[in-house]
Amino acid sequence: MLSRPGLEPRYLLAFVLSVMTGGMVALQSRINGELGLALGDGYVAALFSFTSGLVLLSLVMAFTPSARAGLVLLRREIRAGRVPWWAATGGVGGAFLVLTQGLSAGVLGVALFTIAVVTGQAFGAMAIDTRGWFGVLRVRLTAWRVVGAALAIVGAVVALDVSSGSLDGVALAFLLPLLAGFGTGYQQAVNGQVKRLVGSALTATFVNFSVGTASLAVVTALSLPFTGGPSALPEGWWLWTGGIVGTVFIAIQATTVGIVGVLGLGVSIVTGQLLGSIALDVLVPVASSEITLATIVGALITLLGSVLVTMGRKT
Repeated sequence: MLSRPGLEPRYLLAFVLSVMTGGMVALQSRINGELGLALGDGYVAALFSFTSGLVLLSLVMAFTPSARAGLVLLRREIRAGRVPWWAATGGVGGAFLVLTQGLSAGVLGVALFTIAVVTGQAFGAMAIDTRGWFGVLRVRLTAWRVVGAALAIVGAVVALDVSSGSLDGVALAFLLPLLAGFGTGYQQAVNGQVKRLVGSALTATFVNFSVGTASLAVVTALSLPFTGGPSALPEGWWLWTGGIVGTVFIAIQATTVGIVGVLGLGVSIVTGQLLGSIALDVLVPVASSEITLATIVGALITLLGSVLVTMGRKT
């Protein structure tokens, strides 16, 4: 007789930890957003976040022979043509998300920024699953998923409070994380392929951060003639910890996914993202924090839509 996983302490602990990692994603958005404002350069802020995470992962890789062996295996499989080269480019999606944190999160506030990302995630996941893109198992479209996607749009519109004219001046800032949400679907799909191939979440994460750092280095170099580089250095030490926060929540997610499953992880991360973002803007407000009733209602509607998109996944 099958046990009910929801009643097992191990499952409950893993679910709680997964929700916490969603909150850490929101925390990283706050950190990188404020770092971008303090530096006056969101590109440099994103590059530093990814670079610091890569340095930490490199140290861990140095003491993990199995992860290094996985890196050799991946390189061999790509060179032999048995694995497409783009399977190693998941970091591009992650880099774009972190870049939007530096460019938009400080302008929108963490709550509104997260609503944009989650809305993009819902549509990105549905599109990738339905079309079977990037090597994932093709999943048929269901009525629940369509309803969930529609609710995600409604939640975003409510949060933006379009009728009051609050959309003026923030359209581009909202569009960037919306597109980044789509990018995270690509990131998860291709990183999942790497993890399945080499059997190491650490290897997949290291490749992700390596490619993301390289991408951001190129983008930052191209932006310097236009931005002029950082205008000042921030005083708060915590503004430099975004990359470290990223490596922590990725490591926890790689562990808990084997207990709660991909479905449970997806729902718990979204829950943590939205609740954590509202909590940050309410409890630790900064200049860009502006929580209104519309923001809270929109976040709850978006959460419901994302849950329906995830729970409505039928093969």
